[in-house]
Amino acid sequence: MIIQSQFILYVSNQKKSTGFYQKVLQLVPCLNVPGMTEFKLSENTKLGLMPETGIAKILQNKTPHPTTGTGIPRCELYLLLDDVAPYIKRAFKNGAKIISPLHEMDWGDKVAYFSDPDGHIIAFAEKIN
Repeated sequence: MIIQSQFILYVSNQKKSTGFYQKVLQLVPCLNVPGMTEFKLSENTKLGLMPETGIAKILQNKTPHPTTGTGIPRCELYLLLDDVAPYIKRAFKNGAKIISPLHEMDWGDKVAYFSDPDGHIIAFAEKIN
């Protein structure tokens, strides 16, 4: 049984990305030390931010260096919310790039897509009533 989920984004600038996610998600990190920042998204889910240089040391040249993918969408953070409007507003205010404005999807959600400072895709979604 899975006890907890953590999704870790590799970022070029930990401090900048921490500030971005703190402002957009309106969350204070539950961990913020050199090399890792964590935000508790729900009871059993965390979002981690790890510098590309830190993960590169762990990977030991067995994969391409993470900086070679900066700006290329490599994952999507899909957040199902009860109200997307304040998240969209904060994303715009804090420099997120709009990828797709809020629109209804055939799976039953309204979703807006943005990219963060490193090009990771963030989707703010809510159920269609």
